[in-house]
Amino acid sequence: MTSGLWELVLQGVWVTVQLLFFSSLLAAAVSFVIGVARTHRLWVVRFLAGVYTEVFRGTSALVMIFWVFFVLPPAFGWQLVPMWAGTLALGLTYGAYGSEIVRGALAAVDPAQKEGGIALSFTPWQRMRLILLPQAVPEMIPPFSNLLIELLKGTALVSIMGMGDLAFSGNLVRLALQESAEIYTYILLIYFVIAFLLTRVMRGLEKKLKAGVGKAAPKRKTAAVEPAGVGGVR
Repeated sequence: MTSGLWELVLQGVWVTVQLLFFSSLLAAAVSFVIGVARTHRLWVVRFLAGVYTEVFRGTSALVMIFWVFFVLPPAFGWQLVPMWAGTLALGLTYGAYGSEIVRGALAAVDPAQKEGGIALSFTPWQRMRLILLPQAVPEMIPPFSNLLIELLKGTALVSIMGMGDLAFSGNLVRLALQESAEIYTYILLIYFVIAFLLTRVMRGLEKKLKAGVGKAAPKRKTAAVEPAGVGGVR
């Protein structure tokens, strides 16, 4: 390929990375908000969070992108740029999957830990912040890592909006060179490299979060006491 075509591919990589970054931030926020709401003591909150999860988890991400980009603007009288339309559609969709990861990790915490927080008169927010989340978050990292990789692959769907991501740029190069095998092999390798780097980062984060979990407290040094003699005289 010529330098100009490589520049087009690199621009597509940059757009994909931006879309992945913004949509993953939105998905993470949605995951924690909805996931925590699924464990709320009020049934109304649990019900509404459950409805959201089922709706967005049960619909196609591709159709959601169509809906956000083509259906939503006429209904409200404004138009989203492709980047923010893709971010909104992907973030809300994959956030629904992430909320189940959060809910499952919170439910897996030992009930004795929750009871201990109640015994200490902690508020629900204090129990969540000081007891549940510190133990649940490290367990969320492996499934969140898989979800992040799925989100990376899902970013290719935005090419239907004419957005210049990696998949769209690769298709333009293919049309220019009339070479499918070579171009799509390069695109596959680029996706693989990005996914590999994300996996390494997530594993490092997992090790860091689990570093202090389950460690025994250091033993205190105590001064040796000589045995007392008869009558307490040494």
